[in-house]
Amino acid sequence: MGSKLKIVGWISIGALAGALISTQLQAVARGSLAPLPLDEMQQFAAVFGMIKSDYVEPTDEKKLITDAIAGMIAGLDPHSQYFDKKSFKEFSEGTSGKFVGVGIEISSEDGFVKVVTPIEDTPAYRAGIKANDLITKVDDWNTKGNSMNDAVKRMRGEPRTKVVLTIYRKSEDKTFPVTIIRDEIKTKSVKSKLVDTDYGWIRVSQFQEQTVEDFAKQATALFKQNPNLKGLVLDLRNDPGGLLDAAVAISAAFLPPNVDVVSTKGQLKETQYVYKAAPDFYRASAASDPLKDLPSAIKKIPLVVLVNEGSASASEIVSGALQDYKRATIMGSQTFGKGSVQNIRPLGENAAMKLTIARYFTPNGRSIQSIGIVPDVLIDDLEGGSPFAVLRSREADYEKHLKNPQGEESAEARAEKTKALETAKEEARKRLEEEVKKPPEQRLIPEFGSERDFQLRQALNQLQGKPVLTSKVQVARKEEKKEN
Repeated sequence: MGSKLKIVGWISIGALAGALISTQLQAVARGSLAPLPLDEMQQFAAVFGMIKSDYVEPTDEKKLITDAIAGMIAGLDPHSQYFDKKSFKEFSEGTSGKFVGVGIEISSEDGFVKVVTPIEDTPAYRAGIKANDLITKVDDWNTKGNSMNDAVKRMRGEPRTKVVLTIYRKSEDKTFPVTIIRDEIKTKSVKSKLVDTDYGWIRVSQFQEQTVEDFAKQATALFKQNPNLKGLVLDLRNDPGGLLDAAVAISAAFLPPNVDVVSTKGQLKETQYVYKAAPDFYRASAASDPLKDLPSAIKKIPLVVLVNEGSASASEIVSGALQDYKRATIMGSQTFGKGSVQNIRPLGENAAMKLTIARYFTPNGRSIQSIGIVPDVLIDDLEGGSPFAVLRSREADYEKHLKNPQGEESAEARAEKTKALETAKEEARKRLEEEVKKPPEQRLIPEFGSERDFQLRQALNQLQGKPVLTSKVQVARKEEKKEN
């Protein structure tokens, strides 16, 4: 069916819930290279020579070249990036949902790494690691005062290698070492449950290789528990993206067959493409359609999609398609606004680059780049507002972000907001610092899908025809019309 685009991405850990989302396209061979600007190349060579001969200490030639390449790519936009071997491996793990490690979900408490939960049937689970355990050391490295990212890197490694975690278990008031043999961990990006008996909740946290199959299993299970479901909530909050195939499939689960889901447009012929709600556009091979056994009721069941500033890329494709066809009511906060496409191209054996090559558009031809999806119903995080939303970065906040071809908020308008925004951010940071000191059950922002989830409750009110407490403070970022 031609080249396939794949959307993949990250969301920042912790309070700053901004996203840096990207997409991947099968590498395209180019028939010819553009002519090089001779004067500028001579200048580059001269600078290279002067650094080699005159810099205060000897420099590595290969590092100079790779740094120059990385800088050239990074100067384009926030999503074009140079990968060395290690960073490309980490990038790839984000799309597969697989990595080698110990198998725990973590957070931070008192400067230590806290186990939120061990993932079932993983080395940590089998070793007896429990929820609320504090990890004070990874081998001989102290976690106190260090970042969770550094702890994660040290816990990951090669299969069948050993790592020793020093555990402090509050309930027993004791510290002890646990030796764990690393293994491949498969994460699940979909979970679901019945809410108020007659309504289903399905959360997709990222669009990965197993997402479509997991979604089909979870949706089918919900209808088995209650064949007469009255409504469904699709929760895409803080979903940073994932594989485009999966985004097209989740859209297709709710839409009529063969309608347009998303289109892409760029300079390359291969980027002029329309993806439709049909198996050929989302299944990886000639294997059977993972959605073929879904209950037919899923096409017509009343649907609400929850989104927020952390919903990006693939999750914006899904919410945009369902909104354009009026198949669902979109509720929550304006989404991240990542509407560009990148591809991965190899640069020798141990390097690659991710390059922006296209924009994508919703079925109605909307570009969400730097603007995002504006919900049909704006809902705050809490009944009293969204105290930490100001800390979440969006695409439009990044320097050198790709402009929306249909117009966007002007630089002057953004500049006027900067001073007030910085004041609001400082107040929110102070409040957040106080919040993280509280036990999870007492924090303002509850876990998604919990009984205290205010936005989920408003989504259920929408499905049940009850009054919805809409936002009194959110104002959608509007497009600016282009002058003719």
